[in-house]
Amino acid sequence: MRRFVEEADRGQCTLLPECLDDFIDESNPVRVIDVFVEALDLAEMGFDGVEPAATGRPSYHPSVLLKLYIYGYLNRVQSSRRLEREAGRNVEVMWLLGRLTPDHKTIADFRKDSGLALRKVCARFVELCREMGLLATASVAIDGSKFKAVNNRDKNFTRAKVERRRAQLEESIARYLSQLDTADRQEPTEALAAKVTRLNEKLAKVKEQMGKLAVCEKQMLASPDQQISLTDPDSRSMATSGRGSGVVGYNVQVAVDTDHHLIIAHEVTNSGSDRAQLANMARQAKAVLQTGTLEAVADRGYFSSPEILACHEAGITVTLPKPMTSGAKSDGRFGKQDFVYLPEDDAYRCPAGERLPYRYTNEEADKMLRRYWTNACKNCSIKSQCTPGPERRITRWEHEHLLDAVQQRLDANPLAMRLRRETVEHPFGTIKARMGATHFLTKTIPKVAAEMALSVLAYNLTRAMNILGIRPLIAAIAA
Repeated sequence: MRRFVEEADRGQCTLLPECLDDFIDESNPVRVIDVFVEALDLAEMGFDGVEPAATGRPSYHPSVLLKLYIYGYLNRVQSSRRLEREAGRNVEVMWLLGRLTPDHKTIADFRKDSGLALRKVCARFVELCREMGLLATASVAIDGSKFKAVNNRDKNFTRAKVERRRAQLEESIARYLSQLDTADRQEPTEALAAKVTRLNEKLAKVKEQMGKLAVCEKQMLASPDQQISLTDPDSRSMATSGRGSGVVGYNVQVAVDTDHHLIIAHEVTNSGSDRAQLANMARQAKAVLQTGTLEAVADRGYFSSPEILACHEAGITVTLPKPMTSGAKSDGRFGKQDFVYLPEDDAYRCPAGERLPYRYTNEEADKMLRRYWTNACKNCSIKSQCTPGPERRITRWEHEHLLDAVQQRLDANPLAMRLRRETVEHPFGTIKARMGATHFLTKTIPKVAAEMALSVLAYNLTRAMNILGIRPLIAAIAA
């Protein structure tokens, strides 16, 4: 007769393994965590409490709490309270911590107070990856993604939000006053008196909210970017890819190795735009790889003339598309890309075949701009397709040849954008899936940066284990 697998009797006495180590086999990822943390010089990295205090209650060694956090971020357990529970019931954590069970306050304070040290731990593992030969290719993809902060959207104020909220409150006040006027014209009753009392209470509450809104508006107008967040003061309202959507949070930048997809540099910013991040991230990646030159690929959101110039001066070759922002092109007229630059003559050739010679140079927004035009436009047969003005003028930046080279590289490698997408978007998806609700638990940039460092470290550990295998990785770390 066929039978189901039978469970064990809960009252049956059993002989457990003689030691906790027997529960953890040689290919368990927790052994990687243990070997990695034991190989670190925690005092050099800036962790407090490496040496025990002479007096007072004994404290936990920082290696214990660091192992616990790395395990938590590897296994989607970021909360200090949940980590406290895992320490008391999870056999892997018992093995990792030697049966120590720190309380949630101790766990939370460690992450809060060790931000810079945790970032150094993340950087150290990237160094190990380079030493193990996993970062042999001097090529990275750069991208940013928005992560939600603890701050609720209703606790974030911009000029537009204040105006909308004030209009809503004024509408509520007008409605309550209208209802009170209507009540004054009716015969007094007990029910009517209760209604009037309730309306007056609502009216007082709305007026109180108007007062608080005025205070928030004053603070908002005094801030440099005219935006404030009440819960997490460093978080900012940012647009996301979804139309009409947004998030109050942070813009996390990463540079990812195009070969093994390891995150070699990252930074938490509260700027909603990627436009000023290209040179910074590329230089960080170049420093980590310790290479003389670097190839970097990014999307059109990073296109910025000064950033491309800064990359060129740092020995970084960038490839990215230029956003089509020409007003002429959107109106159905010829864009600047339809005019061909003739370097030997320092002139442009227009679609009609006419030459636009150089006229003069002026400075605008810290850029030296050269101006080109011709007087032949008024008699041109296709002038209506080119310009509504007397003549079409072309502006050329003094370093425009760098932008031309970027476009030429993109034309020569049409799969560059596909490589970028396949390289850098997957790490963000993995990290957000690990974070569960895809939001940070801490507040302000220094603490959020520590949390992000743990997420990046967990991602890189996973990649290294998948690439090398657990036992070879343990041997490489211990070497």
